[in-house]
Amino acid sequence: MPDTIRTRFAPSPTGYMHIGNLHTALFEWLYARRYEGQFVLRIEDTDEARHTPEAVGVIYEGLRWLGIDWDEGPDVGGPYGPYVQSERVELYRSYLGKLLEQGLAYECYCTPEELDQRREMMRAQGLPPRYDGRCRTLTATQKAEYCSAGQPPCIRFAAAETGTTVVHDLIQGEVPFENALMGDPVIGKTSGFPTYHFAVVVDDQLQEALGFPTPVYAHLPLILGEDKSKLSKRHGAVSVVDYAEKGFLPEAMFNFLALLGWSPGSTEEILSREEIISRFSLEACGSSPSVFDMAKAEWMNSEYMKTMPGEQLARRLLPLLQKEGLFEENPTEERLTWLAQVADLMKERAPLLTTFITWARYFFTDDYEYDEKARNKWLTKPATPATLHALAERLQVLTDWTSDTIEAEVRALAEDRGVGAGKVIHPCRSAVTGTTVGPSLFHLLELLPQETIIRRLHRAEVEFAEDRAAD
Repeated sequence: MPDTIRTRFAPSPTGYMHIGNLHTALFEWLYARRYEGQFVLRIEDTDEARHTPEAVGVIYEGLRWLGIDWDEGPDVGGPYGPYVQSERVELYRSYLGKLLEQGLAYECYCTPEELDQRREMMRAQGLPPRYDGRCRTLTATQKAEYCSAGQPPCIRFAAAETGTTVVHDLIQGEVPFENALMGDPVIGKTSGFPTYHFAVVVDDQLQEALGFPTPVYAHLPLILGEDKSKLSKRHGAVSVVDYAEKGFLPEAMFNFLALLGWSPGSTEEILSREEIISRFSLEACGSSPSVFDMAKAEWMNSEYMKTMPGEQLARRLLPLLQKEGLFEENPTEERLTWLAQVADLMKERAPLLTTFITWARYFFTDDYEYDEKARNKWLTKPATPATLHALAERLQVLTDWTSDTIEAEVRALAEDRGVGAGKVIHPCRSAVTGTTVGPSLFHLLELLPQETIIRRLHRAEVEFAEDRAAD
């Protein structure tokens, strides 16, 4: 174990933040926090054509959503800045110059079209497509001819052509690469901008050719979809924002991602952030790919929701409800207390925050549909309209609107009509919520205004009496 642990996460701001990126960042952060090291954020914007300022904001948002902070980075500074690669171009150019002077790099004038043609020829011959080193031996006269024709060169690294390069990896073990299969990579673009492969080398001090010390590598395996292929959009959500919008709690996603490729040394699955940090080690990380099981992720999220206090859960729900137009923008404390009660009542059955938008919609609006089971099993029964009417009449005169008094009236009505209590409870639930499933009916009714319940009972009574008359 080195004296000082420094890990870095260096995403490219070219689009959305993939859940695989977040997984890598989490493990780097856990390792740094476990051993009281530094976690560094660097923005690798060497892809001039694709990077966008908006994507940088997405990176910050995704990390902060999961609760990952950084000790050094573009927005917090640090002793090794700047932490944005486009702001370090002169440094990279100086090292490119050193490699050229030492004969470890060379100028290449091959056009993209020529390179594509040669790669196709290699494929046709059954050879791995790689750069053939054509410009390695250009004479000064040939270079001058290219320059006079206005053809700018890129810069390639003169890689070893024989032998084997072995990467010593803490997770994957000894990983050999045959040098003859690699080709000479481009390290400087024709625009004068460094490529990612070169800039990352300089920033992380990796390369033997530059005389830099080699860091310790630990390559995490891929995260796969449930069909065992690489996780992608065809598996559903892959962006961090997607999971947030789906209604996952960051605490649950933190726990879930930590267990993808790492074992806590026990069969426990619900672990706090502090427990995960204290137990984390690279020795407990696996070398095989992990499968992102969406059902397992939702189960874990539901477990976190069940234990979350109603007041806290309500604060998480509020922005989602407001976005859907189901809750006022400036609620009173009384309304927030009521929302916490709804959250407490529903959380046992809700796998995601967004579940409240669908399953609990009837708490927030009269605009809900009667599902097929509610219609066919209860609301279209011949006796239902009269049952709903009678129940509305009884509930309308209640002066004490509590679950106990509501339950007493429902059961009294069933007894008066000579039927089981279910013959009143189920039509009532179907009329008031539009569905046949949910939490305790009497506690549910208590949380809704008395006049709302009466209105909904009469509405269903009229609608399904009319439906029968039409039939």
